[in-house]
Amino acid sequence: MSTLTKKLRSILVGTGVLSPEKADEFLLKAKEEKKSFSSLLEEEGILNAREILGLTAQAANMVPVDLEKVHPNEDVLETVPQEVAKDYGILPIDRVGDILTLAVGNPFDVLKLDDIRIITGCQLRPVVGHESAIREAIQRFYKSPETQMDEVLGGYEGDDVELKEGDGGEESLDLSDLSDEGSPVVKLVNMIISRAVKDKVSDIHIEPFEKKVKVRYRKDGVLVDVMQPPKKMQSAITSRIKIMAALDIAERMKPQDGKFQIKFEGRAIDFRVSLLPVVYGEKVVMRILDGSNLSLNLKDLGFEEKALNDYAEAIKKPYGMILVTGPTGSGKSTTLYSAVKEIAKPEINLVTVEDPVEYTLDGINQVPVNPKRGLTFAAALRSILRQDPDVILLGEIRDTETIQIAVKAALTGHLVLSTLHTNDAASTVTRMVDMGLDPFMVASSTILICAQRLSRKLCTYCRQAIETPPKERLLALGFTEEDLKEDFTIYKAAGCPRCSGGYKGRFALLETMPISEGIKRMIVERANVQDLKKKAMDEGMITLRRCAVLNVIKGKTSLEEMLRVTMAD
Repeated sequence: MSTLTKKLRSILVGTGVLSPEKADEFLLKAKEEKKSFSSLLEEEGILNAREILGLTAQAANMVPVDLEKVHPNEDVLETVPQEVAKDYGILPIDRVGDILTLAVGNPFDVLKLDDIRIITGCQLRPVVGHESAIREAIQRFYKSPETQMDEVLGGYEGDDVELKEGDGGEESLDLSDLSDEGSPVVKLVNMIISRAVKDKVSDIHIEPFEKKVKVRYRKDGVLVDVMQPPKKMQSAITSRIKIMAALDIAERMKPQDGKFQIKFEGRAIDFRVSLLPVVYGEKVVMRILDGSNLSLNLKDLGFEEKALNDYAEAIKKPYGMILVTGPTGSGKSTTLYSAVKEIAKPEINLVTVEDPVEYTLDGINQVPVNPKRGLTFAAALRSILRQDPDVILLGEIRDTETIQIAVKAALTGHLVLSTLHTNDAASTVTRMVDMGLDPFMVASSTILICAQRLSRKLCTYCRQAIETPPKERLLALGFTEEDLKEDFTIYKAAGCPRCSGGYKGRFALLETMPISEGIKRMIVERANVQDLKKKAMDEGMITLRRCAVLNVIKGKTSLEEMLRVTMAD
């Protein structure tokens, strides 16, 4: 029985409207018919909606509100996500500073109000609304992506892309206010982009199929379906994005890459655009680079203590090469930027070469690669070595020429930080040799190799404890006998209004392999990957799987997530 039902029963019995027996009879009937107590009272003609609202407000000592006369603006609605509003039976009405006025159907549930206070970060000023009126208002005021899309498209008939002054990648597009100006295509693309920025997603995928077009967002590393625009809009949407990124609209048979910048709520956000011809058109992927989401404090990245110490020690070295490896979207750039932020000082010359410059860092010389004009990673690196650098950050090592120059720079008194696409730390050595380096050069120049992945964090509000799997199963997954002697709880994802499928946010798993004297000898002797990895583990290396296991033990992530992002050792 909810606190609201208890209060209503107590009021009605206390005022003589219902006898205790009759009240209990109505309670039982409401339970059997799966209705709320208040709605049953209305159906039976005991009280009307206005009388129930008045009694509730009087008992809670709060102001009642008629939601038919309330029209909250979009900024206020964004304070509370739609799922939270539905689940908690509330509607945000107004906000002044950090004071949020919201209508509540059950003003006696203080725990839910505490949750809302935490979710919004606001002081609450609750007023009482009728439960059914709040449900209707949520449907009326909140708009799903599909509803927004329908409103934006209106009577759309066909392609109507228009190039306005200021488009084309060089100028910033201000999307802070999605006004009614522009064609339906322009407004739809703006809506897709602005919603992605608000939801803090990392990538937007627009995918053409035979009879439909899908828009998906990558949030916390996982793709989620958002909407399906009409198939007839496919070419118009693609053309609009090409215009924004200063790409060739007429070219539809070759891959294209571009970029553009928007201004959103007072901040500049960069987008990297990639178009790829597929069977039914061109697939568009936009990577969102929002500097406001960037954490540059090493301790905030979630590394294990051993990995953090290895990395912190390596970046203090005066020369040598540090490599961070992993697939696209594994947080390598953030890890390198964190190192740059840590070691940047007025007395050193620190230069970066990036394709493109993802985030601008104050006081750092950042060089954007431009292959069309001959400014490749190798060409930029050659020029930088004549600029008296102390520390060089290479966005990525892609070819033999670049890695050879980088190694020579590391051997001649420069600290070089860069990334490679390999699966783990040990296999990076083999990759470097395959790229044409002599094993002796690899051993002499490299001081640390890291492998990185991003794992989703379990939502602490809704995670659910599970029965501990059998010992043999845990040992096979990478747990140790020592782990199993400890008392710990394993959790799984559940899902609630505060999170996305049971997860909220991500943290880094980092495998660090310092190049010790023993490992150097093995590299020179061309030892295989398995032997290198075993030697590194004997010297204390915590592998990616081991990092994930330790975070499962802490309750930070789930077994399913561990298996998704890491391989067995």
